[in-house]
Amino acid sequence: MDVRSESPGRTPFRNPERSIGILSATAAAVIIAAAADIALVIDDDGVIKDLSVASRALQDEGFGDWVGRTWSETVTVESRQKVQDLMRDAGQAGIERWRQVNHPTGTGIDVPVNYLMFRLEDGGPYLALGQEQMAVAKLQQRLIDAQQAVEREYSRLRHAETRYRLLFKETSEPTLIVDASTLKIREANDAAVALMGEAANKLAGRSLLTRFETSSRGAVEGYLSAILSSGRKDPASAVISKGGPTVAVKASVFRQDRASLFLVRLTADTVAEDIPSEAGNSLAQLVDQVPDAFVVTDSSLRVQTANQAFADITQIASTEQAVGQPLGSWLGRSEVDMNVLAKNLQDHQSVRRFATTMRGELGGTEQVEVSAVAAPDGEAPCYGFSIRPVGSAGEPAHGGGDGDLRRSVEKLTELVGRVPLKEIVRETTDMIERMCIEAALDITGDNRASAADVLGLSRQSLYVKLRRHGMGDIDNG
Repeated sequence: MDVRSESPGRTPFRNPERSIGILSATAAAVIIAAAADIALVIDDDGVIKDLSVASRALQDEGFGDWVGRTWSETVTVESRQKVQDLMRDAGQAGIERWRQVNHPTGTGIDVPVNYLMFRLEDGGPYLALGQEQMAVAKLQQRLIDAQQAVEREYSRLRHAETRYRLLFKETSEPTLIVDASTLKIREANDAAVALMGEAANKLAGRSLLTRFETSSRGAVEGYLSAILSSGRKDPASAVISKGGPTVAVKASVFRQDRASLFLVRLTADTVAEDIPSEAGNSLAQLVDQVPDAFVVTDSSLRVQTANQAFADITQIASTEQAVGQPLGSWLGRSEVDMNVLAKNLQDHQSVRRFATTMRGELGGTEQVEVSAVAAPDGEAPCYGFSIRPVGSAGEPAHGGGDGDLRRSVEKLTELVGRVPLKEIVRETTDMIERMCIEAALDITGDNRASAADVLGLSRQSLYVKLRRHGMGDIDNG
């Protein structure tokens, strides 16, 4: 077997006749099959005379059925010229290179194979050794998909930034972006430029405080410090420098590129309207100092305002983080608790000492009692919730059960010695089960679907237990 493989890029055996000896056809076939994922023996007409397929996956794709077919029939259209080039170069000494050829499959996914081709001897058949590249192709496809995803995300962010800049520029309210650490202006919209009487390029990089009269700078700086630390404070009144108008300064904090920034809005001639009255301000301060958590929600139970005790019990950094969030994000053992609270507020306008659980952002939980009241009159109905921790010493909101349990236990202990232990345990289990069902029905206002959820039972299982304990007409549940 005279395989022409003396390529400039390959170091041949120095004396193959002595070191390897004369290989039999069987031994050569074993070596070739072990060295390649697929090996093809092809005649001068390009017909596959024999083959070896090492991979079970390739066999499942039909690679083992090619004997008698021309090699060009097994490849994709764009690979046919590569097949012809491989056969042409294999007959010329010193020309040796790998070429990738794609084979179509029934699944619609092409299988790429790298081939190196030899002529076994003068006038003899060709030998094509192939290395399957599906893993590389999958990695390449994943890279392409990732690049496309990045491009889509970049395009989305670019469009979002364009919309933001358009809105920022066109809004009629004077608005500035200010660095929270240095109080230097980063950006200002056209309305702010007009209000301050300076060009936008002169405002950028200048301190915000210098844009106000000296007498107003302390109030603005204190207001921004309070916003950064607590997230909530009444707007500050300040006078624009160089004889400008008096404005109400309002700010909110956001993060960008690991830096805190202020979005500062300046509302001219509306200070009296925006700043609360002294009485209203005092009331707000009193509510904020109440030791029990207090929160006001809209009709959909989303937080409108909350005091500092609410921030403490929910383990959030500031009450500002709770605004707009569902109260059920922290309150309630399950969604059923919030549904029960909402229904009772709608039906009775108030709830007293409702026992439930408060969940903190850091994973802590605490047993609490909730009293709530509805304020349905007015344009925007709202609910007020007072939340008091009870801990392990707190009494149940629907009390009375502990006394009943103690009395029942006393009666059961009297049976010791007269009744087998198995019957006493069964009696105790039935008693506790009945008390738990009664408590769940009490909590949910006799709503059996909600009671089943509270107990962790299916509705059908609850009905079976109600029937067994003779607790009411289940047909009306």
